[in-house]
Amino acid sequence: MDGETIENNKTTIEGSDKISIKLHIAERVYSFKIKREDEEKIRKATKLIKEKVMYYRQRYENRDAQDALSMATLQFVLRMIELTENDNKQAINDELCDLNAEIENYLQIHEKK
Repeated sequence: MDGETIENNKTTIEGSDKISIKLHIAERVYSFKIKREDEEKIRKATKLIKEKVMYYRQRYENRDAQDALSMATLQFVLRMIELTENDNKQAINDELCDLNAEIENYLQIHEKK
């Protein structure tokens, strides 16, 4: 259906550490110039997108690839928001723990006086 995730005909761009790649996602081909060190992450991301699109195409057979891509995008963004909110909660919790420790230290020092 989509062919390879990333075509094997990578070309190095002269004078840089970038390569040209083609991604096959939801029945379309996208050309990118990326940093060589980002290739593995991009492969993983493309694979995840492709798997989600296939999942939605199988689950909703009467929908086209764009519909499946939209549903997959929504799921990924919702997950990203959840992770961001959890990170923010963790940061607040860490800050409160630090403040609590400072207050306890202050009280211990001043109780001894």
